[in-house]
Amino acid sequence: MQAFSSNGVRINYIDLPPQEGHGRPILLIHGFGSNHMINWVNTAWTTTLGRAGYRVIALDNRGHGESEKLYDPADYTTALMAEDARRLLDHLDIQQAAVIGYSMGARNTAQLMSMHPDRVTAAVLGGLGIHLIEGAGLPSGIAEAMEAPSLDTLTDPDQRMFRAFAEQTRSDLRALAACIRGSRGALAREQVEAIMLPVLVAVGSNDQIAGSGEALVRLLPNGRFLDIPGRDHNLAVGDRIHKQGVVAFLDEVYTSAAGI
Repeated sequence: MQAFSSNGVRINYIDLPPQEGHGRPILLIHGFGSNHMINWVNTAWTTTLGRAGYRVIALDNRGHGESEKLYDPADYTTALMAEDARRLLDHLDIQQAAVIGYSMGARNTAQLMSMHPDRVTAAVLGGLGIHLIEGAGLPSGIAEAMEAPSLDTLTDPDQRMFRAFAEQTRSDLRALAACIRGSRGALAREQVEAIMLPVLVAVGSNDQIAGSGEALVRLLPNGRFLDIPGRDHNLAVGDRIHKQGVVAFLDEVYTSAAGI
């Protein structure tokens, strides 16, 4: 991995050339408790996009993976994490890129589009529907799950799921507790309605965390919905239909932009 300083915070990332083709840049932003390897490499997203001709860039969000661990919730606002993404584009001298975010990463992507629409050509919001504006992110109690003495002391299914995943990824539990507390927040309806960029909202049909994808699309002036049949919040990430739908969406966006 490579690393750069995002206003003093070390952010690690990968930058993979396309296997062939035009090499348009695409930035991947993973979800809470995950990292670039688990969210994008192990699920074959990097391979799929590389074969489709994209230059694939994926970062470890602050507090995750190989990036710097911080322990103050104030260091994990969605705006700060969106700025990490923007600064990575600056660091790589990329003026515009397509962006794919999943779950918390989708929330960061939406914030990036709201703050810096000129830096994004098109976006995919995976694992996030109307809860982008309703509610404040992942279920409450996740921070407490990270701070529990052990997984065995937890009985709530959501708490157990997120704690078990964090242990499997060998994450810094204290950093994740700070992250979930600092990143809980929603975009205003008016902010979403002002996003004019092409946006694909991709949500599993069994996802109980994202909220309705169709309801979010109705607020996006240039949004469309991709249903990922039979998949919940976790299994939708690497689903074949998910990948195929995203590649088709991006191909259509770039073909339209070229006037073909």
